[in-house]
Amino acid sequence: MAETLEDASASARHVLHNLGFFGHYLHVNAGGLSGQQHMLVKLRRHGGHMTPRELPECSRIKSASLSEVLSKLECAQLIERTRSEDDRRQLDIALTEKGAHIADELIEQRESFDRQCLACLSEQEQQQLSDMLDRLVEHWKTISWEDILGKGVCA
Repeated sequence: MAETLEDASASARHVLHNLGFFGHYLHVNAGGLSGQQHMLVKLRRHGGHMTPRELPECSRIKSASLSEVLSKLECAQLIERTRSEDDRRQLDIALTEKGAHIADELIEQRESFDRQCLACLSEQEQQQLSDMLDRLVEHWKTISWEDILGKGVCA
C-alpha cells in the first residue's frame, strides 16, 4: 500500500518532534556544563595548562566572558595564573590539584553519560543512526526557511 502525503507528514512531524526532544534532553543532561566546568575540562584535556589566547579558540566561552570565568576559577583555587617562563608578558593558566580532580570527575561523568545514552542500541544500530544523522546534517546545511517558504515570507 502506497504511503499517503498525510502519512509522510505525520512521520516527518514525529521524527522532528523526537529530534527536538533529543536536543532538549542533551542540553539539560549533557550540555549544561557551565563556563567554569567547561573551562576545567578543556584545561585538563590540554595537559592542564594553556595561555589565555588559546582558551577561546578551543572552547565555547567568548573572549569577553573569559576573564570573569578565569577570575571565578582562580578565587575557587581551581586554577593558577602565572607569568610564562618563555615570555614574561604572557600568562599561563594551570589547573591546581583541586581543579584537576574536579575536571577528572566532570570528564568521568560525561563519559558515563555518553556510554549510557545509546546503550539500548547495538553497535550496528548506532552506526546506522550515525550515518542517517550525518545525511540529515548535510541535507539541512543546503536548505533554509527561504528555500522552503519562499523569499520574503519570514522577513
